[in-house]
Amino acid sequence: MKRPTARSLRRIALGRKNYLFVGDVASGKSLAGLYSLVATCESRGINPFDYLADVLARVQDHPANAIDELLPGAWATSR
Repeated sequence: MKRPTARSLRRIALGRKNYLFVGDVASGKSLAGLYSLVATCESRGINPFDYLADVLARVQDHPANAIDELLPGAWATSR
């Protein structure tokens, strides 16, 4: 397991500070989910912008029972 770098720890601390100003609990949960997706992409060597651009374009027409195919790990292997 990789040890966290100072940069990654700074991002967590900054995110915690930013969560105070998101407005409400639902927005905070959405932001935390987005942070998680970006962090997962970065840990797997996936460009988060490319991933989100592709997935957001495809998610509307993608079958709901196969939504796990759009997660970063499965997405990277299908490319």
